Amino acid sequence: MALVVAACAGDGGDASATTRSDQTVATATSSPSTPSTVSLATTPAGELPVGPSALRDRFNSSFPDPLIDPADIRSGGPGPDGIPPIDDPKFVTVAVADEYLNDAEPVMVVEVAGDVRAYPIQILMWHEIVNDTVGGVPLAVTYCPLCNSAITFERRVRGVEVTFGTSGRLYFANLVMYDRATESLWNQLDGRAVVGVLTGETLTQIPSTMVSWGDFKSARSDAQVLDRDRTGADRRYGINPYTGLDDPDGQPFIFNGEIDVRARAMQRIVAIASDTEAVAWSLDGLVEGDAAVTTGEFGGSPLTIFWTAGQASALDDIDIAAGRDVGTVGVFSARFEGQTLTFRVEDKLFIDDQTGTRWSVFGDAVDGPLAGSVLDPITFVRTFWFSWAAFRPDTDLIEG
Repeated sequence: MALVVAACAGDGGDASATTRSDQTVATATSSPSTPSTVSLATTPAGELPVGPSALRDRFNSSFPDPLIDPADIRSGGPGPDGIPPIDDPKFVTVAVADEYLNDAEPVMVVEVAGDVRAYPIQILMWHEIVNDTVGGVPLAVTYCPLCNSAITFERRVRGVEVTFGTSGRLYFANLVMYDRATESLWNQLDGRAVVGVLTGETLTQIPSTMVSWGDFKSARSDAQVLDRDRTGADRRYGINPYTGLDDPDGQPFIFNGEIDVRARAMQRIVAIASDTEAVAWSLDGLVEGDAAVTTGEFGGSPLTIFWTAGQASALDDIDIAAGRDVGTVGVFSARFEGQTLTFRVEDKLFIDDQTGTRWSVFGDAVDGPLAGSVLDPITFVRTFWFSWAAFRPDTDLIEG
């Protein structure tokens, strides 16, 4: 496996953090001196506490009890924002982006209040975080290459809008983010503040998914696409700096946890979780031909998982577009207008047995009695088994 240093490699020491943004002064409670113990309980609602930076010193004794052992947070090589987030994203039309995106390339899709945006993984690979506002909602669109986890969060904490940066560190090979208001440390995979003055806070996850560019441009031709020419950085977009990482029989990189042997470490899974329950479906068990459908249940409610072929793995080949086909996944509630729908596959579409309506992997009804309807999306994470199991060892794994 070949990795470039500019991405995540090595095990260097801490780098000095950049100065906190002016946002801290405007949104955090001020104090003439650092308290002996920082407490969210004593901070008024709508404000953020002031305290030491976990980015500089994650072992500070004035922090609330950390949710993880700070010693398990490892260096990924670059310092804070050495992998530069995109803070002022610019967008182009689908037609413009189609000039350089291959149909098989993965793009991350976010839709809020009718505002649809695509974030090509060839860009996120080199930036990992985009601080954006979609449909009027401030969002952090995030991607961790080492875990292949593409997750979107609302970037409000205690009612305060914040932005996120890359800490340069990893926990169980997962991106550790930091908020620029308090410089607390956050896990990307579960959206929790785990070290620092905001320890215990959790970001709200927004439904998003990775789809092939070909499927996206056909279904969402009027959407906006993140512009790779105005990212504020010069990177080799379209090139995968983590060549060979996506080896189904391989081992994770910079991972200091224990491998859950119920599945191969690098097995791709689709996972859904709450505070009390976690379920993961092995992608191997979902894949069949050009399309497949799986029924399931979470929290007592029925769901359906759609899968279609045609999306390249971003982590398999040096040329992202040439990666092996891992397909596109959509997860939706199977309940629609008071009835539970069941589905069968025909010509890469999903036909419900109750009405005969044909649905796409986006959950759109494209033809039939319910044409124009949309299935309710279920928030899920598509990642490697080793990473998910390390965070949620209580997961019920479904192989097929």
